Amino acid sequence: MQVVKGIVARAKGQPVTLEDITVPDPGPGEAVVTIQACGVCHTDLHYREGGINDEFPFLLGHEAAGIVEAVGEGVTNVAPGDYVVLNWRAVCGDCRACRRGEPQYCFNTFNATNKMTLSDGTELTPALGIGAFIEKTLVHALQCTKVDPAARPAAAGLLGCGVMAGLGAAINTGGVTRGKSVAVIGCGGVGCAAIAGSALAGAGTIIAVDLDDKKLEWAKGLGATHTVNSSGVDPVEAIRELTGGYGADVVIDAVGIPATWKQGFYARDLAGTLVLVGVPHPDAKIPEIPLIDVFGHGGALKSSWYGDCLPSRDFPMLIDLYLQGRLDLDAFVSEEIGIGDVEAAFEKMHHGEVLRSVVIL
Repeated sequence: MQVVKGIVARAKGQPVTLEDITVPDPGPGEAVVTIQACGVCHTDLHYREGGINDEFPFLLGHEAAGIVEAVGEGVTNVAPGDYVVLNWRAVCGDCRACRRGEPQYCFNTFNATNKMTLSDGTELTPALGIGAFIEKTLVHALQCTKVDPAARPAAAGLLGCGVMAGLGAAINTGGVTRGKSVAVIGCGGVGCAAIAGSALAGAGTIIAVDLDDKKLEWAKGLGATHTVNSSGVDPVEAIRELTGGYGADVVIDAVGIPATWKQGFYARDLAGTLVLVGVPHPDAKIPEIPLIDVFGHGGALKSSWYGDCLPSRDFPMLIDLYLQGRLDLDAFVSEEIGIGDVEAAFEKMHHGEVLRSVVIL
């Protein structure tokens, strides 16, 4: 057991605080990881705002890379000294998805059983079962994915959530392959990762759509061939015009509001695919669309969970591509900050000033 510093959200909408946190020794199947870097993700802000659940206080942070310090009984996949990216899909191997050979949809992922606590003994709820705005965290060992230690932590950790979600939405969920046309609506961190993933897969036309010219410039730097500022034009018509009048083969909604989902629905070519990867508000509803349009358009309407990734397969592969210079993870790191700067980073995120602020520990 040890006491370290970490960032906690105590109540809905209240500023986060830097607290003393007790981290227990790892039990069976668990690991303690020394965190080196952790990205500030919009999901952390969702937790602080009560948009995930009301199980306060939360230990925030989940896009992290670090070094395994200690492991509990029965752990064989990692050992002390291993360099890992943390994930929130610790595949169980035994649920109905795993048994049918689809572990990327695992319905029973593992988290640590032991609880990290505040100094008064109050149990913390770690964000996405991780909690990584902290010097050391306790996770299930299967939440640790070994990767090449040559990858710098600030970049590698981003695979833990947002970058993997966007890349996977394009490649895994959307099935983007060579020559396909892609439109991405919303060019924050996840949307730009979808653009990078589309470029990596060899897509032909890659259209970035956003209201903010700064975000569209980020998208161009990551592989967008065309940009559309939808504040002044109809994005559906613009996407059709850029795809020979047909619409895109794959449209990715990285915003997650009814208006953008509807735009994505109509911006597809016949038999095209719409992927929802932006996290909707719990009150959001699918907009009213004539059922004949659903039938007549064909294709697929999908949602992407964590980029439908399999961490043990995808993280090492993407780190290798990063080290080969084929995937620019460094481009997603807008700034490196201290652990006490998370609240300010939330404000910058809210105003669209950064792709990712990354806490360095």
